[in-house]
Amino acid sequence: MPEASILTSRLILRPLLEDDASRLFEYRSDPSVRRYQSFEPQSVEDARRFIEAGSWEHSDVWHQLGIRVRSSGALVGDLGFRFSGEQPHQAEIGVTVAPEHQGQGIATEALAGLLAHLFGSLGTHRVFASVDPRNGPSMAMLQRVGMRQEGHFRQSLWFKGGWADDVVFAILSSEWEPATA
Repeated sequence: MPEASILTSRLILRPLLEDDASRLFEYRSDPSVRRYQSFEPQSVEDARRFIEAGSWEHSDVWHQLGIRVRSSGALVGDLGFRFSGEQPHQAEIGVTVAPEHQGQGIATEALAGLLAHLFGSLGTHRVFASVDPRNGPSMAMLQRVGMRQEGHFRQSLWFKGGWADDVVFAILSSEWEPATA
C-alpha cells in the first residue's frame, strides 16, 4: 500500500510524506479540529514523528493517508485505518479534514474511497469507527457512507481529562454498496 494511491472523483488518498508535517500540524492543532482528536501535535516535529510512526510493515498500527485535491495536490486532511492483530479482517477508521475544507463532502468522498479499497482490494469483513456523539457532522458523514450506529457507550472513555461517551458505527462488506462511493 505505501506506493499506491486511491483515486476518487476529486481526491487522491496516499500515505503522508515527511514534507506534509507542516500542513498536518497546521490543521491538526486547530482547536476546532483537535477537540475530537486524540493526536494533538504540539509542534511540526510532533507531526513529523506521527507520520513516521505509521509503519506499513505492521498491521496493528494506524496507517495515515493524506487527503489531497486532485486538481491542485493540496493536502486538505488525512484519513487513518488500522487492522487489529487479533481480528485482521476488521479495520478501524478515522478521518480529519482541515476546517476551511469542511462541509464540502471531502470526508465523505475520502471515506467512501477508502471503504471501496478496504472491502474490494483488501477483502476486509467489517469496518468500524468510534466517534464522540457531540460531533454531529462526523456522525452524519458515517451514515452517508452507509455505516450504521451499533452502540452508544455512556462515559466509557477517559478523554482529555474527563469521561466521554463513545458511539460506534460499523459496516460489513456484505452491506457495502460501491455506488455510495
